[in-house]
Amino acid sequence: MTPTPRAVRHFGLAAMEARAAQTRAAPARPTAAPATPPRRIVVRLWLPMTAISLLLAPFAILLSPLIWFAPPPYGYRPFATVMGIGALLLSLGGTVVEVDTHDALIRIRIF
Repeated sequence: MTPTPRAVRHFGLAAMEARAAQTRAAPARPTAAPATPPRRIVVRLWLPMTAISLLLAPFAILLSPLIWFAPPPYGYRPFATVMGIGALLLSLGGTVVEVDTHDALIRIRIF
């Protein structure tokens, strides 16, 4: 004799039979598309990087001596580093990033 009860021994077979009965009894799915299309999320973001960088430039210049504590490739010329980062942020003007998926449309404009 096996120590497990009969219901436990035949549980796998019972589960397979129940699943087969459900698939046989399942109603036919409608093939027509839903009447209303799903809502699509639209996100539009406008980032004025020129204005932001010009407003934050004084703080960057005041904190630039802290760049001396950076590792050797970056810490030699702190003011040139700050100006280079500022030039990089200003050169991003006019960039448009679009992500178009089935569920959402995301558009980011950087000015």
